[in-house]
Amino acid sequence: MHESIMEQLWQTSHLQGGNLAYVEQLFETYLTDPNAVPEEWRSYFDKLPSVDGYKGRDIVHSSIREQFEHISRNQRFLANGVPASATSDADKKQIRVLQLINAFRFRGHQESKLDPLGVWQRPTVEDLDPTFHELSEADNDLEFQTGSLSFGSETMKLGDIIKGLRQTYCESVGAEYMHVVDTRIKRWFQQRMEPVRSRPEYEAKTRKHILERLTAAEGLEKYLGSRYPGVKRFGLEGGESLIPCLDELIQRAGSYGAKEIVLGMAHRGRLNVLVNTLGKNPKELFDEFEGKKLADSGSGDVKYHQGFSSNVMTPGGEVHLAMAFNPSHLEIVSPVVEGSVRARQTRRNDNDGTQVVPIIMHGDAAFAGQGVVMETFQMSQTRGYGIGGTIHIVINNQVGFTTSKQEDARSTEYCTDVAKMVQAPILHVNADDPEAVMFVTQMAMDYRNEFKRDVVIDLVCYRRRGHNEADEPAATQPVMYEKIRKLKTTRALYADALIADGIISEDESKQMDLDYRDALDEGDHVVKSLVKEPNKELYVDWTPFLGHEWTAKCKSSVSLKTIQKLGKKLTHVPEGFSVQRQVSKIISDREKMTAGALGINWGYGEVMAYATLLEEGHPIRLTGQDVGRGTFSHRHAVLHNQKGGSTYTALEHLSEDQPKFEIYDSLLSEEAVMAFEYGYSTTAPNGLVVWEAQFGDFANGAQVVIDQFLTSGEHKWGRLCGLTLLLPHGYEGQGPEHSSARLERFLQLCAEHNIQVCVPTTPSQVFHMLRRQVKRPLRKPLVAITPKSLLRHKEATSDLDDLTSGTFQTVLQEKEPSDPKKITRLIMCSGKVYFDLLEKKKADEREDVAIVRIEQLYPFPGDDMDEVLALYPKLKHVVWCQEEPMNQGAWYCSQHHMRNALHRKNPKLYLQYAGRDASAAPACGHMSVHIEEQKKLVNDAFEI
Repeated sequence: MHESIMEQLWQTSHLQGGNLAYVEQLFETYLTDPNAVPEEWRSYFDKLPSVDGYKGRDIVHSSIREQFEHISRNQRFLANGVPASATSDADKKQIRVLQLINAFRFRGHQESKLDPLGVWQRPTVEDLDPTFHELSEADNDLEFQTGSLSFGSETMKLGDIIKGLRQTYCESVGAEYMHVVDTRIKRWFQQRMEPVRSRPEYEAKTRKHILERLTAAEGLEKYLGSRYPGVKRFGLEGGESLIPCLDELIQRAGSYGAKEIVLGMAHRGRLNVLVNTLGKNPKELFDEFEGKKLADSGSGDVKYHQGFSSNVMTPGGEVHLAMAFNPSHLEIVSPVVEGSVRARQTRRNDNDGTQVVPIIMHGDAAFAGQGVVMETFQMSQTRGYGIGGTIHIVINNQVGFTTSKQEDARSTEYCTDVAKMVQAPILHVNADDPEAVMFVTQMAMDYRNEFKRDVVIDLVCYRRRGHNEADEPAATQPVMYEKIRKLKTTRALYADALIADGIISEDESKQMDLDYRDALDEGDHVVKSLVKEPNKELYVDWTPFLGHEWTAKCKSSVSLKTIQKLGKKLTHVPEGFSVQRQVSKIISDREKMTAGALGINWGYGEVMAYATLLEEGHPIRLTGQDVGRGTFSHRHAVLHNQKGGSTYTALEHLSEDQPKFEIYDSLLSEEAVMAFEYGYSTTAPNGLVVWEAQFGDFANGAQVVIDQFLTSGEHKWGRLCGLTLLLPHGYEGQGPEHSSARLERFLQLCAEHNIQVCVPTTPSQVFHMLRRQVKRPLRKPLVAITPKSLLRHKEATSDLDDLTSGTFQTVLQEKEPSDPKKITRLIMCSGKVYFDLLEKKKADEREDVAIVRIEQLYPFPGDDMDEVLALYPKLKHVVWCQEEPMNQGAWYCSQHHMRNALHRKNPKLYLQYAGRDASAAPACGHMSVHIEEQKKLVNDAFEI
């Protein structure tokens, strides 16, 4: 192992030749005592990749290993954990010492000094008491083998072992990593923490820099507090160590080659991060405090929800920082950040996640309490959503609004315990010890870089003020706030420490304060690493999609030659690939559709839309719980070999230089997955990003994403998004669940042309709708209410000509309409009910009735409706027919649009309703009742 590490050193160009002997000597010293080498070299050695979890430490204690191999070989262990053959007192005590070492690694965090307030009441951990292991004070002067312990020598006095363990695991850092299964990771943490006793010695310049960052953190809050007293800002007071923590994460990520860092956080400390980390101009922030309108359009949002982006300089070069916009729904920003990161990594071909790094900041109460946190962790190692690990920082105020008692706030020991589900290491740290914070910060970034997995920093701090600055916290937390009032700030404590150590003088400390305040008074940027003329190549260019009306035209038809070429590739099955029987028929039918011998069905129209977009250079990402096959077996984009289980996706093999096609069956989540896809689509303007619900009503589980991001993100934040939702919807007599995609909820959210709500009823319509979503110079979310029974309906077919000409039609008439001069009754509808109405019209030979489908309910196509209505000069009756109950579907939200169109045609025309009666449930639960209701609403449409 040692030789492997030295080979790595030799391969580093600036260490070659005559320098190597010096470096080898430094490295040997580092292995024995990391604090004995200069900080710059210690940092360099810390970043070296490990070999099987070891960093060149050949101190494997061969003698102790041999001893215990002999003891354990073919041995039977007694109930108390002592081998039966370990009969001597020395053997027994040696084993007890090793058990004690292990206990500190497992449970030392439970006795660590994490709480700056000292109000935590934690039970004594009996495992950490030597007497629990039958070791007494008399044993403290005895020498014992240290096993895998990474400090000291192979043998040490028990008293020194215990002292070193307490320094490592029971002071300002409490590390939880022993729940990780991978032994390499456990050894990695032991070798990082134990040699320095979790207390590396930082040089004077580093310590001054930490103080400068704390000065900035505290200085901004003081300034805002005095200039805007009582105004909400959700300040960082009590958690100021977050600012040096973020600074180190960014600089260290840059040194590893990061080009972009995406940050997400709720409102606690957000203004401080915007100014002191991302470099937002303080003057802009003051304007927001003073209520000045800064946006040219839209509603805007409160200042502590705003996003921001900038570029900073790091040892590895320029890094782009992007702070995600975030509503007050706290943790919902987490998967949005992850999606944005994935899109950026895809754009950069960053397959291991080195170039784009996510940092997400959480509140303790939200981290423990909100289910989307669990969903986000569950995504972290999956194929479709993995991003190479996330740095999580919990700003642990020890209180959620007014809830501070643990038995009320959660059922776990720590707010971070949910992270253990993915074996994420958790580094608890006392935020009033900035150097301990620096240590765990460096360790966290190094861990993420090496293992590409999530890691959590639990920044245990406090909230010096109430939930907001107008709140009086002592009303509900009198004991806590009595302590806080008497407590020096983190900055003051650290300044005192540096003065005591002779690093700075008291005058220098005061000057730091004054310099920062002067910069704020001048309205200057206060981030020294800020790049004033950033590299624009690091940005995503949205300018081509700005300023277009929703009626913007595009060409969505495709030549017959292209359809035939792609059709052949889509039905290609690799040699030796065994396709399941029903799937084989689907492929065979698609071959006939390409040849024009069979009408095009829904699956063909949809898949051909994807193929043609890929042909034209647009990447596609399609996710959802069953998207490979499609919930109703219509898509079959992913074929499964019946012999061996391998898969083949034709859409990935259209050409050698085609853009990326991603299709993933997702985990059983709606909220986190839809939020992820939203984040992805806000960073991928040139592609088609689709989330499909297993059933349309599953979108209910992601209502926060729909309300706070999808439908209002552009208006609040100017954030464009082209995400497409495919929501299966249709009344098939299957009961209240899964009948309705809750169309009415989306329509209720429609305003100012914020989203598109479409209900396509033919394969060509879905073909043109999906292509239009990318080909138009417009990026608006698309909510597509898609069918179930129509996927194979004999009437719901299209011809090849429908793909090679035309475009998406917002209003669709019958294929074989009646003579317009005979029409006295017009039935308007959307979706599947059209085919029921058409069947009755044909059966009753009603030449006086015309049926019109409104395929786009929002933005409502008023002009197109005017053209249709103009065709019928003798209209007397106009009916809106829907399958949904009256209080659901499109009736309440869209009738005014229809009435306006009728009024423009003839003020005397009155719009009537045919559909189910108002209902608390979306549908009935009995097939016989469903059939009667369906028959009645269809008859009503022709008779009322």
